Amino acid sequence: MSEITEATTQGRLRRLNLITLLPVVTVGGVFLVALDADSWSEAVVLGLGVVAALVAFVSWTAGNLARVAVPCLVVTAGVWLFGVLEAGSGKAIFGLSIVGPLVVPQLRRHRGAAAVTLVAYVAVVGAARFLMTDDDPRQVLITYVIVPAGLMAIVTGLMFPNKQFYDVVHDLEESRRHEAELAVVRERMRFASDLHDIQGHTLHVVKLKVALAQKLVHRDPGRAEQELHEIHSLVSDTISQTKELVYAHRRLNLPAELENAKNLFEAAGIEVHIRRDADADSRAGELLGQVLRETTTNILRHAESREVRITLSESGITIVNDGVPDKPLPELSGLAVLEQRVADNGGKLTVDQKNGYFVTAADFPSPGPDAQEAR
Repeated sequence: MSEITEATTQGRLRRLNLITLLPVVTVGGVFLVALDADSWSEAVVLGLGVVAALVAFVSWTAGNLARVAVPCLVVTAGVWLFGVLEAGSGKAIFGLSIVGPLVVPQLRRHRGAAAVTLVAYVAVVGAARFLMTDDDPRQVLITYVIVPAGLMAIVTGLMFPNKQFYDVVHDLEESRRHEAELAVVRERMRFASDLHDIQGHTLHVVKLKVALAQKLVHRDPGRAEQELHEIHSLVSDTISQTKELVYAHRRLNLPAELENAKNLFEAAGIEVHIRRDADADSRAGELLGQVLRETTTNILRHAESREVRITLSESGITIVNDGVPDKPLPELSGLAVLEQRVADNGGKLTVDQKNGYFVTAADFPSPGPDAQEAR
């Protein structure tokens, strides 16, 4: 299974904002333009502010606001200036009130100064309306200074904790990814420890016996031959035990593997649902445990799963996980090896990918394979 593009919770939240808020922003912008524009030229300029706001909002939900931040800020700031000095529209603040609060919290530094500068710009430009009209000063002050500057200050202030929220979500995603990587490392260490238990002592004994056989080859050929036979027997046993380890036949226990998989998934922040329709047949349990172990490793290494469902029956196991891309997957080498072993023992291993889910299922028709004979 290949590495997949991470579909983060942060991205899902932003897409949710896009779906729920974009229609509101669009309708609101069009309505304000239609309500305030007295001519086609004014409609065009005010419309540019709405378009810039929509572009910035869509880019923000896609996580690439930086590419359009400066152009959108320039356009919406210019529309506000035009609205105050030319069109006499306090509602021209619409575009800037969206773009500014989106851009400022994304800055790496001096965000507070940028927020103050943005509010000050709105207020100063609004105050310039006093030079253009003889209307009631209080009305001008409210319409062009207090309301726009206050709106900008409030919305920008609200976007700062919003940014912190997304940062927390990002940190949680990173923690989950690191935990999954650590789970895989722990699994590899467990395998390495088992391999060391099998081969370490044997190789040391073989080394001593070879040295002894070299000394006895001329003095006591019969004893040297006996030592060589023992070396051959030790090496043969080690090869058998290593094969059993690779295929999880060495002291593999399905209930223990089930508990281990549950702990690994929960440590990685994945919700686990286990359903036991029946206890697995002991003759099939070892291979089912290996299927579960290999599938667990694949999910932790390659998927961005949020949920895993494990169903255990008397003769089989089914593991279903989400977080899989809708594209063809390369051959799964570990499961491919297991597929042959399961088939050799009278069972069937199947894998299927559909609608973002991956299904791994192993089944042994009754009465199931005889594990001892398989060995």
